[in-house]
Amino acid sequence: MSGQGTLRNVGLVARREYRERTHSRAFVFSTVLLAGLAVVVALIPLGVRLADKATISRVAVTSTEPGLAQQAVGTMDSFLNAQAAAGSGASPTFSFVVFPSEAVATQAVRDGVIAAAMHIARGAGGGLAFTVFNIGGLAADRAQLLQVGSFAVGILDWTKANPGATRPFVTPTFTVVDASGAAGDGTAGTPAFDAADYASRRVVGIVFVVLSFLTLVFYGLWVASGVVAEKSNRVMELLISAATAQQLVVGKILGIGLAGLAQVVLVLMPAIAALLLSGRIGDALLGPDSGTGASLSALSPGLLAAFIVYFVLGFALYAALYAGAGSLLSREEDLQTVALPLSIPAVAGYFPAVLALSGSTSWLIRVASYVPLWSPFVMMSRLAVGHVELWELLLSVGLLVLTVPLATWLAIRVYRAGVVMYGQPPSPRTFWRAVRGG
Repeated sequence: MSGQGTLRNVGLVARREYRERTHSRAFVFSTVLLAGLAVVVALIPLGVRLADKATISRVAVTSTEPGLAQQAVGTMDSFLNAQAAAGSGASPTFSFVVFPSEAVATQAVRDGVIAAAMHIARGAGGGLAFTVFNIGGLAADRAQLLQVGSFAVGILDWTKANPGATRPFVTPTFTVVDASGAAGDGTAGTPAFDAADYASRRVVGIVFVVLSFLTLVFYGLWVASGVVAEKSNRVMELLISAATAQQLVVGKILGIGLAGLAQVVLVLMPAIAALLLSGRIGDALLGPDSGTGASLSALSPGLLAAFIVYFVLGFALYAALYAGAGSLLSREEDLQTVALPLSIPAVAGYFPAVLALSGSTSWLIRVASYVPLWSPFVMMSRLAVGHVELWELLLSVGLLVLTVPLATWLAIRVYRAGVVMYGQPPSPRTFWRAVRGG
């Protein structure tokens, strides 16, 4: 068959699949459901801030100067938790505890044991330098309260050391630092860490990961169910006589993939609107300058382009696997027998993707971001929180690009072999013989 005829058949199959999916009730229902879920996820930081009003931020305090950490804990506790200490019924805002060293406290932040770690050092001029290590566990308004508390510590330290005011007061320096460095190295990341921006990047990452996971699995099942329905109704025999297995498989992946991409766009629009409005909602509920507005700096054109690339390639990979698996079944009732095994790789990639959103760069997460079955989830998480080298991105996309044609080729052979397997259980021996026979 000529190339023009091949493209025509692929286009006809793709158009049929696209219209059938987008005009179904399941498409409308799932779009509304996913859009609602995306909006809820986008507003999670606002809900956390509402709940955070009643929570206590646990902060570790360390210092290289003996006694200074304990003195700072006493000053900050009495200064920042004054209402609770006065018996007004209000809950304390902070819980301060002295840690033995900066490295131990920083590791506790990475492990999620404490919200932040504050290290106090004395500068050459006698002034104090406060460095707060944080990985998004400390809200922006509470970081500002710590800065006010550091000023109080600095004043009391100055008056204690200079009863006659023999030297001028040096304003304490206060820096918030990203603590998501390598575990156990005692180092920190980028200075002037913006907790609100980091939280916003994690929200964007969550939206992308959850949306990718649900749509890839959901539309993969649609591909498999469509193939099973055609086979159980004997429609596959008619289709395979009018078009080749290659044209049918590629057309199905293309048509259903376009339907999935259209749904993703419809789902992202209200989610982005919710992110834009979260600041105003937060100001209305918590007051002005509450720090609840989500920064959309993470939602860059580059990240959106990466999401589209990973979604398209990831869908093509999973759709090919589901199409091949569906062609081995003769009844729609048997679809559940392959649904769980095929969803296991996606679930296995979802968990490291969630871990990657915390800023972790362990070897497991790095390796998972290169594995084609997992990279659409894990690499998107790493891109969202900004811990990716260019060569890692190229390696991840390159492996995925190489895997998609291989999986599609295998799915075409399985699809062609599945036509003659009516009523036969898809045993490994029968399947392998049919595939080898082409």
